[in-house]
Parts: sequence; structure tokens; C-alpha cells
Amino acid sequence: MKTFLLFWAGALAAFPAAAQTIQSEEHAFRVVTLVRGLEQPWSLAFLPDGRMLVTEKAGRLRIVKDGKLDAQSVAGLPEVTVHGQGGLMDVALHPGFSKNRLVYISYAARGADGVGTEVARGRLTGHRLDDVQVIFRQSPKGNRGQHFGSRMVFDRQGYLYITLGDRGEMERAQRPDDHAGSVIRLHDDGRVPKDNPFVGKPGWKPDKYTLGNRNQQGAALHPRTGVLWTHEHGPQGGDEVNVIRAGANYGWPVITYGVNYGIGTKIGEGTAKPGMEQPIHKWVPSIAPSGMAFYTGDKFPKWRGDLFVGALRAELLVRLRLDGEKVLREERLLQGAVGRIRDVRAGPDGLIYLLTDESRAVLARLEPAG
Repeated sequence: MKTFLLFWAGALAAFPAAAQTIQSEEHAFRVVTLVRGLEQPWSLAFLPDGRMLVTEKAGRLRIVKDGKLDAQSVAGLPEVTVHGQGGLMDVALHPGFSKNRLVYISYAARGADGVGTEVARGRLTGHRLDDVQVIFRQSPKGNRGQHFGSRMVFDRQGYLYITLGDRGEMERAQRPDDHAGSVIRLHDDGRVPKDNPFVGKPGWKPDKYTLGNRNQQGAALHPRTGVLWTHEHGPQGGDEVNVIRAGANYGWPVITYGVNYGIGTKIGEGTAKPGMEQPIHKWVPSIAPSGMAFYTGDKFPKWRGDLFVGALRAELLVRLRLDGEKVLREERLLQGAVGRIRDVRAGPDGLIYLLTDESRAVLARLEPAG
């Protein structure tokens, strides 16, 4: 760990000078642009040597070193299908990456029944992924271009969680034999854990862990409890933050705080129903959340334990102050300052990293001011 932090400390000196100081409720900070010219980046992961991996929707896995974007992309990825909102999406490291070098990617892929989310893993060697294996294929796929998910998170026991959207066909989120609109839980090699909630239940996909989710594009482990939290897009309003529990039904499209696009009419049966989970926080109107991270570093001590959420439509960064599973307050930061925020990550250096979602996007970092 000490070597890891030394690499990061060395990298700090190479980054450009900071810009305007912003005063939040708790801290003064600056937004420093590290890399420009990314093409619709979706996710980033921190390598132990101080480099970063960044995905671009078009199917490129890029390396950032010492604040510079490597011109050579990582080779060896499976074929990525760019279809509507789908393409190359999340990237995550195996918990034992320092020994096994395993990198996981989620992406849209074409099959006989359309396009759907898949997850593959491979060993990072230089600028290449070797021994690539597909460990998850969404089934059935579909022809629409919306709601692929998908974030990946490893928990403290080494289980892999994959968040999926309803693929723009809302009724699929309630089907037991459909991956769409679910959280998936797997062993690191794609095997289904025997204690998954629907294992052995006739008609159910055994790798499903939840159902009733619309389109989850943020996921993170709570730093104290180790429980998975996600957020998901609502329709016109009704974006949600949820605490993920085995076998739980999160209601979509039976219950929602959103309404039909444009016409504003009711969806489903209302906002609550017995046997269906309530969000711990919601946004009406929608902010279009994407990317999520708990802050546990020491550079912003008054933010420790807070949850940070990026927003696409609202072009802002949301800070949620928590008390257990209760949201005490919300602060909105950077509104319109950096653009559509696609991903939010807490770095091993105690700083907060952002990716924007444009054709000429940036990787930026929040640093303390003063």
C-alpha cells in the first residue's frame, strides 16, 4: 500500500495547475483538468502503479499515465457493439489484481436475439488483455438502444455484482426468467453462487440477485457495512438511490416516482406497494444520475462518509450526507461547470475524479484549495 501511494504522490507533480476555487458547504476545492480529448468515456479504474484505465464507448480501453493519455489503446478486447446507449462501458479490477492482473469490462455485444450487456475478463500485460474470457452474457438480449446498465462491483467476499437496465422494455424488469432490470451476482469466474436468492427456484435465472430495476448506472460498496448501493435512472423524474438486498424487488415499472415522458401520465400502480422496496433517496425532476462513489479519503475530511453522484442531464455533482441508510441533506456542486458527468471515483490518493460524457470529454479531479 505504501508503494501504491508513493506512485500516486509522484504522479501529482506532473498534473497541470489548478483553476478557480469553489466554496462548498464544507470545503473549498478546485477542479483540475488532467486529460482532454477523450471520446465519450464511461468509466475509470486505478492501477496499483499510479496509472489509470479509462473506457471509451466506441470500444477503446485507454491508459492514462502521469496525467497524459497514452496514444496506444489496450488490445485484445472482445468485439464491442455500439448500439444506442450501449458500447464499452465499465472497467473494474479483480480484488487480487496485483497478483493475477485480471481486468473486467462490461460492454454491449450482438447475439442471435439482438444486443445485450456482456462481461469479460482478461490479464493485463502491457497494452494487451490476454486469456480473455466472457463470463456473463445477458439473456435474452434485445433490439432497442436503451438501458444497458452497467456497473461492476466486487464485494469484500469477492463476489462480482453487475447492474443491468430493462433495455427500454419496462415489463422485462419484473420477469423472473430475464436478466434485464436486475442486479446479477457471480463468482469472479462467472459461476453462480449457491446462496443466490433464486437458485433452485423454477423459472428464475439463478444469477439474478434483484429485480424491478430500471437502468442502474451507479454502484458502490458502503465503506462501513460492505453492502452494495446503486442508483438508477427514473423516467421523467423518479431517479433513485437504493440499498441492494438479496431477492428484493425494487418495483419498476409497477411503482415509480416518475411519469411518462412528455405527457406526464402515471406509470404503473403508484409510488408504493407491499413487497416492493422504497428508495432511500429520489430526484424529481430527474437529474439523470451516472457514476457513484463513497468518499473515505483524508484530503476532504468533512466529506468523509458522504456519497457522491454524477449527473448527466443536470450537469452537476451531488453530495449526499448520510446517517446510516438515511440521507440527511443534499448539496449540488459544479452545476454546469464541467458538463455531463458520466463517472465519479474516489482515488487512492484521497481525491475525487470525474469523467464527462462528450465527444471531446475530460478527466478531471477535485483538489483541496488553500
